[in-house]
Amino acid sequence: MFLRQTPVALALAAAFPLAFAQAASTASTPSSDTTAQTVGDVTVSATRTERATASVPNTVTVITRKDLDRRDARDLKDLLSDEVDLSVKSVTPRFSAAGASTGRAGNEGINIRGLEGNQVLMMVDGIRIPQSFSFGPFASGRADFVDLDSLSSAEVLRGPASTSYGSDGLAGALVMRTLSPEDLLKDGKTFAGYAKLGIQTVDSSKTASAAVAFSSGDWSSLIQASVRRGHETKNQGDNDAANLNRTKPNPTDIDTNSVMAKLGYRINAQNRLTGTVEYRERKIDTDVLTGVAAAATASTSVIGLTANDRMDRKRVSLEHRYEDLNATWIQQATTHVYVQDSETDQFSYEDRYTSTDRTRSSNYKEHLIGLSSQAQTQLQGQRLSYGVDISRNTIEGTRDGTVPPAGETFPSRPFPKTNYTLAGAFLQDEIELGDVSLIPALRLEHYKLSPETEGYTGDAVNLSDHAVTPRLGAIWRATSWLQPYVQWAQGFRAPTPDQVNNSFANPLYGYSSEGNPNLKAEHANSWELGVRGQFGPAVRWQLSAYDNRYRDFISQEVVSGSLATQDLVYQYINLSQARIKGVEARAVWDVTPGLTLQAAVAHAEGHSTVDGVDTPLNTIQPTRATLRARYEQGDWSGWASLQHNAAKKASDMSSSTYFATPKYDVVDVGGAYRFTKNLSLSAAITNLFDRKYWRWGDVSGVAATSTVLDSYTAPGRAMQVSLRATF
Repeated sequence: MFLRQTPVALALAAAFPLAFAQAASTASTPSSDTTAQTVGDVTVSATRTERATASVPNTVTVITRKDLDRRDARDLKDLLSDEVDLSVKSVTPRFSAAGASTGRAGNEGINIRGLEGNQVLMMVDGIRIPQSFSFGPFASGRADFVDLDSLSSAEVLRGPASTSYGSDGLAGALVMRTLSPEDLLKDGKTFAGYAKLGIQTVDSSKTASAAVAFSSGDWSSLIQASVRRGHETKNQGDNDAANLNRTKPNPTDIDTNSVMAKLGYRINAQNRLTGTVEYRERKIDTDVLTGVAAAATASTSVIGLTANDRMDRKRVSLEHRYEDLNATWIQQATTHVYVQDSETDQFSYEDRYTSTDRTRSSNYKEHLIGLSSQAQTQLQGQRLSYGVDISRNTIEGTRDGTVPPAGETFPSRPFPKTNYTLAGAFLQDEIELGDVSLIPALRLEHYKLSPETEGYTGDAVNLSDHAVTPRLGAIWRATSWLQPYVQWAQGFRAPTPDQVNNSFANPLYGYSSEGNPNLKAEHANSWELGVRGQFGPAVRWQLSAYDNRYRDFISQEVVSGSLATQDLVYQYINLSQARIKGVEARAVWDVTPGLTLQAAVAHAEGHSTVDGVDTPLNTIQPTRATLRARYEQGDWSGWASLQHNAAKKASDMSSSTYFATPKYDVVDVGGAYRFTKNLSLSAAITNLFDRKYWRWGDVSGVAATSTVLDSYTAPGRAMQVSLRATF
């Protein structure tokens, strides 16, 4: 397994094949329109090649390092809060020791245009972020595995990403890249860095982050580290009872530590090696007052509940880059090998009135190894991109504790330890025909799940299959103010190990769960049609519409038995189809030098279909709009944003018994002052007018009759301040 202490030099010691050099020749470069760019600059995620965001046939958000510094976000939820078609789910924790997992996953993952969880691909430096997983009281999210201070950029790709990246990108992808020495060593510097201190009232946290970069001859290096010490995220609940009636958040201590080191060596003018070591750890200790009974009326009444959770992610990677723009055949090639370990431990201690106290200890971990290689060939009027991606993820989970459920013994596995293999190859062509760009692409992917039966009491089967995912996009630069585009793409998501093989039985309550060796991958068929343009040098805009159709959705259903006989059998099966469609508009107006206005609005509708019956998808967000202004003059800068969310309609929920969030408007403001070239202070106030509101993604599925609705409210007015120094 992964070593906990690994020097950067180990990464560079690995043997590595270099891309072969080519004979010198001049090759053409495809044109790239930069006159009608939308929000963002250059995207890599959309085509796995560098293109202006105005020159790709779909909607992409590019967040640069400068944007990250300006936003000074606490986490991905904060960072993406202004995006009208994105959200990050996080629920105020109200979990129990052996039952509900409400809120325990933290920032669970990103929702892109109505799909979320493992249906969205998340990557850092081309390496998949660990999957989310839940079983009983255990729940592990994905978004907290990322340290924003370590990033140089983040891109959000809408629509199926399977052609470029393989499985998981059913709804889209969040592709992040970490800092490199070159990001800091600018203007000929051989030594540079930054240091940042910050405080935030929303969770009473204090943060410190720093990075230094060096270069000497052909060598360069970077070390970056972040520390956060905080507490529970505040909401607008006002009941501080020490029991299940509580609506204030549970008292929590959260400690987060991250460190990353990189070492680069330029072999010659065309070849470069970079080794990376990264480690992130997050500890959460919670006094779960909401798990305590209002009155001890039974022997099993809970009179105290504490939880100690820990998650970490570690990786070592080695990247080789080759570049020779004058080469005859291969002008660019990148090969990346990596090892990543991640683990989530969750422990609960439940003090019961007179019954025996009980504990629960759950563990989920992944061991990922992989190789990714791609190359580019420049031809007259076109650019070919092609490559392979191979990975094997060993996934396992265990359950332990005292006083297990009836019919079960500890320790046990919710699913067998499984080797999950993905292997794919892709080919893409970017063809320039005057004012028209065509971008066809095709990928062949093979997946295989190979379980190990040691420690697993149920039946386990192997599963393997393949998928072919094409994509075709076109952009027509008719005029500077009218540039239509269209993209058709297919996507897929392979079944997860716990869906194919799982075994659980509770005979006391008459139900059980079993695996399904015949599961098929989920599939997507997506269209996006849009037009973007520019009016003069000051106004840039985009309109888009999309229609995403999905089939073979995997859902856990009762496949036999009935409540009358109390012998229910649950199983994951390919059941529903779904359709999500929507429209979006975005605009940027440079009003005067230093003053910029941005506006966006998004509306979506979606439903699933089972046996001819349509049911609204609860993952669809209500209509959202944002208006943002930014002003910079000399050493001063300031910004303000207005977020509007429409009310959730009862007709747009799968059940009329759910709480429908009312509409709300929230104003955030912020600003910065630069004391010197190297020292600046920034501050922001979120929810300036202290509005009480609920985000749909955080309260979806909660009953309208719940007596603790206020516990799901978003934070009230909060302030953050940070001091940043560069050198």
